[in-house]
Amino acid sequence: MNRDGDEPRPIRDALAKLRADFGLPATDALAVLEARWEEVVGPEVARHSRLGALRSGVATIVVDSSPWATQLRFLEPTIVQRAEEVTGDPVVREIRIRVDPGTS
Repeated sequence: MNRDGDEPRPIRDALAKLRADFGLPATDALAVLEARWEEVVGPEVARHSRLGALRSGVATIVVDSSPWATQLRFLEPTIVQRAEEVTGDPVVREIRIRVDPGTS
């Protein structure tokens, strides 16, 4: 009897399944967003923020103060659009903001 679970499978396939099961983006999409963060949010916002996490289409953005949190909430549609432009995929559907004064 041959079951799929009995056969060895490449580690990349196992990792892809885990990413999908946990709602995580492809590694390259996350790396692209982090590397091109300034392009996604603009240079001024980038100095006060960073991408904290990306899961199930929700990007958690960490900012250094409440005024920047407010600014990013207004920029949400632009951030979602630019994230898709730089990654080539709609990996970000919405954003959540977290304030951490030690971010910058």
